Amino acid sequence: MRDEQNSEYTNENVIHEDVNVGEDRISNDTMLPAKEVGVIEYRYAGFWMRLWAFLLDLLIIWSIGAIVIYPIFRLLGISTSQSFMFSPATIATTIVLYGYFILMTKYFKQTLGKMVFGLRVVDLKANDLSWKTILFREGVGRYIALVYAPITYIVFLVAAFTSKKQGVHDFIADTTVVHEK
Repeated sequence: MRDEQNSEYTNENVIHEDVNVGEDRISNDTMLPAKEVGVIEYRYAGFWMRLWAFLLDLLIIWSIGAIVIYPIFRLLGISTSQSFMFSPATIATTIVLYGYFILMTKYFKQTLGKMVFGLRVVDLKANDLSWKTILFREGVGRYIALVYAPITYIVFLVAAFTSKKQGVHDFIADTTVVHEK
């Protein structure tokens, strides 16, 4: 632990996960190695690390829109005007945004921004991330954060003040973000 004053590196920010190793009994006359309980420790990712990863993700999504979506729409003669909320370009960019966060988190347990900063999403019950968990965390949580703009700051800022460094979207899905080993 680097600095006892820095809450990002103290013991209170460590999640313990039981891991079974060893032996099991299959029948009365067959013995397998006994199961020992080991502990995997995680360090919770703090607000600032998560913020930088999120900003990098938004930069990636903006780049996809600017490099792929807008040129294709212009080529096809589809309006790229964002004068109203439901313009074709806004809808396409929103689909990319949700698809990016949902698919990256489901298949890699992290987005590109989290990869760069060495972070990943874990389920607090030590389960694999299910589609239900991902859809609630990335779908419902991102919707609340991005659509209700004044609440956006509160939704993410909550992670700075909770013991497990969870944002509101993490509470919804019972997940958190941790540093990779």
